[in-house]
Amino acid sequence: MQEKADDLRSVPTIADAIGLEVLEVNGERVKGRMPVDHRTHQPYGLLHGGASVVLAETLGSVGSHFLVADQGKAAVGVEVNANHVRGVRSGWVYGEANLVHKGGKMHVWSIDIRDEKERLVCTSRLTVMIINQAKEG
Repeated sequence: MQEKADDLRSVPTIADAIGLEVLEVNGERVKGRMPVDHRTHQPYGLLHGGASVVLAETLGSVGSHFLVADQGKAAVGVEVNANHVRGVRSGWVYGEANLVHKGGKMHVWSIDIRDEKERLVCTSRLTVMIINQAKEG
């Protein structure tokens, strides 16, 4: 599993630009965190809803990647929704993605994002399509 993790980290992504960190990949659960600062704020100084969606989609997509990469498959998000229920101005938010459905062609994840006091900030659902891995060359 470490080899697959290294492959993911070698490619620069939006996660790098906003300081998002994947902390744990454990079977059907993925945990991560993201800073709430100038990179993830909207103009009113609050956590941008789009940043929360990036955290949610990243965690679910990483989880699906680890479930299918050894089969020559890739995981791509096809639908994400989010309910933003609490504003955050600073610190960190923590996301936990849990697999709800694991099919051969589709995965569904439920992702909750919480603040440092463990209060719900955002709840999200992600649908990931499982496709054949593109061959290089």
